[in-house]
Amino acid sequence: MRLFAASTLILSISAPAAIAENEEKVKIQRSGSLPSRSGPEDYFTGKVRIDAPFAGTEPARVGGATVTFEPGARTAWHTHPLGQTLIVTQGRGLDPGMGDPIQEMNQGDIVWIPEGRQALARRYPRNRHDPHRHCRIPQRQQPVDWMEKVSDEQYRQ
Repeated sequence: MRLFAASTLILSISAPAAIAENEEKVKIQRSGSLPSRSGPEDYFTGKVRIDAPFAGTEPARVGGATVTFEPGARTAWHTHPLGQTLIVTQGRGLDPGMGDPIQEMNQGDIVWIPEGRQALARRYPRNRHDPHRHCRIPQRQQPVDWMEKVSDEQYRQ
């Protein structure tokens, strides 16, 4: 019995040492350490700000950013070939897929957008004073396929 207990102790001491050799250090990207940028006009309508873009290192496949939409702002139609997660951190947003019913997203909601979902657009209420902000986490290998912009007529519907 004692020999077994001693062997177990040796394994538990040597295993963390082996893991430590291959372990990557924790990296903290400080808030405000990267400048904000405007959402590119080719893909967004209205005032959209993109903050704190991030990407995991190989073999990780996720990346993302915090995106803030002022009232009335929206994305162009697009799909996420490998899916995307949104974590709503402020305000309210609407998520209509082409031909799908409109879904409301509120602060604290976590939204999964399935891979390859057709012609997805985000519209945000025009009559609200508060912006909508979410953290987007797509698979970075192929995060988004952009399509045409959402027309004013489509937005009003």
